[in-house]
Amino acid sequence: MARETLITPEGLEKIKEELERLETDKRREVATRIKEAREFGDITENSEYDDAKNEQAMLEKRISQLQERVRRATVIDEKKVDTDQVGVGVMVHVKDQKSGKSDKFQIVGSAEANPAEHKLSNESPIGKALIGNKRNDIVTVETPKGPKKKLKITKIEAA
Repeated sequence: MARETLITPEGLEKIKEELERLETDKRREVATRIKEAREFGDITENSEYDDAKNEQAMLEKRISQLQERVRRATVIDEKKVDTDQVGVGVMVHVKDQKSGKSDKFQIVGSAEANPAEHKLSNESPIGKALIGNKRNDIVTVETPKGPKKKLKITKIEAA
């Protein structure tokens, strides 16, 4: 059975926009490529046709994945986010106890995770370790590579 996906309203909107684009414009593009490739003649030895059919299969798979994400989505009500402790939908400020480096992360569901944008999944090692903790707590994070990190939560705010 598929599990629910926690997602922010903005994240759900992005998924819906991508889905709309793929179901309309991209499907038309691929259908046009298939039609043009058929006009080259025998499809049994037609690499353009094979490429277009493969692209169509990948497109339909992506559409199916996005539709499933939308079906499983549980939208986080940002007005009801508790800033007393770390949870999905908050922005958490942390300070590495060893290096003294400060950072901030938005805790999001796995569908929206993007470390480059400082959006950490609630299922990631850091996200999982921070969930449920409060301001001034020191959290030990197991890292895939290297030593454990000790992070002090300095601030929790609505994202």
